[in-house]
Amino acid sequence: MAPSRPAVPQAAEPLPPEPPVADSRPPAPRPAPPHRTDGWHLTSPVVLTLLLLVMVVAQGPLRGALSAPVTQSWTTVFVAVVVQALPFLVLGVLLSAALAVFVPPSFFARALPARPALAVPVAGLAGAVLPGCECASVPVAGALVRRGVTPAAALAFLLSAPAINPIVLTATAVAFPHDPRLVLARFAASLLVACAMGWLWQRVGRPDWLRPPAHASHEGRSRGAAFWGSVRHDVMHAGGFLVVGAMAAATLKALTPASWLRAAAGDPVVAVLALAALAVLLSICSEADAFVAASLTQFSLTARLVFLVVGPMIDLKLFALQAGAFGRGFALRFAPATLALAVLGSVLTGAVLL
Repeated sequence: MAPSRPAVPQAAEPLPPEPPVADSRPPAPRPAPPHRTDGWHLTSPVVLTLLLLVMVVAQGPLRGALSAPVTQSWTTVFVAVVVQALPFLVLGVLLSAALAVFVPPSFFARALPARPALAVPVAGLAGAVLPGCECASVPVAGALVRRGVTPAAALAFLLSAPAINPIVLTATAVAFPHDPRLVLARFAASLLVACAMGWLWQRVGRPDWLRPPAHASHEGRSRGAAFWGSVRHDVMHAGGFLVVGAMAAATLKALTPASWLRAAAGDPVVAVLALAALAVLLSICSEADAFVAASLTQFSLTARLVFLVVGPMIDLKLFALQAGAFGRGFALRFAPATLALAVLGSVLTGAVLL
C-alpha cells in the first residue's frame, strides 16, 4: 500500500481591491508665477524719488507759487481752522469713546420715561451727556434700539448728541467770542429739530423701515481694546474730515471771488440754501464745524446757524453711517425729512434769537 501524500493547501483567493479613498485634503496651492524683474514698478520709494526730483527741478516756480498772496491766505486760513479745532476734536473723541464703551446702553433705557411722547425730549436732552461727533452717536443710537428703547427716542438722541453736547457748545463759543447768542441758538435749534424728528417718527414711522444693528461695535473685545479701537477710528475718521473741511473753507476764502460770496450772502434765501448744501457736502465733524462757519464772515449769523445745525444731523458720511446701521430704506426716508426740518428750524430760531 503506497504511503499517502500530504495534502497541499490551496491558495486563498485574492480579495477584491478596495476602492480608492478620496483625499479630503485641500489641493496644494498652485505656485505663483515667477516675478518679472524687467520693466518699471510704481512703488512708494519710486514715487517719493520722482516727487523730490520734480520739486528740485521746479523749485523756482514752486517758490513763487508759495509766496503768492493767494497761497499765503489759503495757508493762513487752513492752519487757523485746524489748530483751533484739533483740541476740541481730540477731547470729544476721548470722552465719546469712554462713554460709548464704559456706560452700558441699558442705563439710558432705564433713565427714559415709558411714554414715547415724553421719552423723546428727555432723550434729546440726554444727548448733552455724550460729548463726541456724529460718528459716535450712530452706534450708540443703534445700541439703544437693540436694548428696547423706543425708536423715536433713540432717533432724537441720535440727532441731538452731536450738536448740543458740552464740547460742541464750548467750541462754538470759542469760535464766535463776540456772538454768544449763536451758542444758545445752536442749542435751541438742534434740540427743537431732534425732538420734532422724534415725534414725527412716532406718528408716521413704521417698524419695517428701521433695521437695527445686530450687535454692538465693541462686542467680543475687552473694554480697553474697544476704547482704544474707538479712539483710533474716530480720530482718523473725524480728523480726515476736519482736514477736508479746513481745506474747503480755505479754498472758499482764498479763491472764490468776493463778488460771488457777496452775491450769495446778500440774498437771505440763497445764503441759507448755499450753506445748507455746503454742510451736507463738506461732512465736517461737529467739534470742528464752528471754526469753519466762523471763517465764512460774508454770511449772516442765521445762514451760519443753518450750517451748524444741518451738518451734525445730515451729511454725506452720516447718510452712509445711518444706511449701514439701520438700512438704506430708513436713510432714504430719514435724511430728506431731517434736512428740511433742520433748515426750517434754524431759520425760525435765527429769526427769534439772532
